Amino acid sequence: MAQADIIHPRKSVSPSWFGYGWPAILGLLALTFPTWRYITTESWSTEQGSHSPLVLASGLWLLVRMLSASRNIHERPAAGWAMAAILPMAIALILFRTAAVIELEVYAMYAVFVAVLYAFIGWRALVALWFPLFYLAFAVPLPDSLVAALTNPLKLWISDAAVTILYWAGYPIASSGVTIQIGQYQLLVAAACAGLNSLITLTALTLFYVYLSHRAQWRYMAALTLVSVPVAIFSNLVRVLILVLLTFHAGEAAAQGFLHYFAGMTTFATALVTIYAVDRAILALLALGRPMANADQS
Repeated sequence: MAQADIIHPRKSVSPSWFGYGWPAILGLLALTFPTWRYITTESWSTEQGSHSPLVLASGLWLLVRMLSASRNIHERPAAGWAMAAILPMAIALILFRTAAVIELEVYAMYAVFVAVLYAFIGWRALVALWFPLFYLAFAVPLPDSLVAALTNPLKLWISDAAVTILYWAGYPIASSGVTIQIGQYQLLVAAACAGLNSLITLTALTLFYVYLSHRAQWRYMAALTLVSVPVAIFSNLVRVLILVLLTFHAGEAAAQGFLHYFAGMTTFATALVTIYAVDRAILALLALGRPMANADQS
């Protein structure tokens, strides 16, 4: 960033149009209200989307925080550029809603949000805010067909892994595909492993932690981010083990009640604790390596 930009930030290219900004925002809120209603009632009310509000809240918190920090590079674009960014996304939103393509409608709504933000702060500030904008995209629900394609192979692997672990522990357990038989109970991993649908959210929360902790070390940040996927898979394995054990010891009714949701919370806690432990372990190893390297040089 140039020193001149810090002391004398650029002025808006065309500030006069901005007086109509709030009416435009209210209009866009009215435009996107049906989409928001779908997300909150149809997606966030399900187990697979119940953690998206956490991603949304933490992402908005980081966005507002970085917006304030990047104020010196805010420069509103001309009205023509602002409308060129907003209108196509608004039209796409209406078209997808008319065609009842809800997945694309939600992404169009997110694009409208980014376009409106561009109209307020300009391109340079928008680029500076790349991480919170990228992170907020994880709050957008994915198409069910895509989720199924990504998670079905993982369900098979987790089913086999859970059965193997509990068999070694002495439990009367066996499996056939995604069906687990333990004692007199039979479970479908498709139901017991609903936490796999939150794999994206777990990865997003890991990205959030990594960015806040190591944003100045992009190589380390990228390496630790790669760990997020196996950590999320491991957390879901823990979830399945908990649900199978609850079913065996407390009965099917208990496992599908409050304790079922408690197991879901455990998934997220396990993921965050594991990624934190991996981060601390790597930093400890790096700290041990530095004295050895200094000793070799001396």
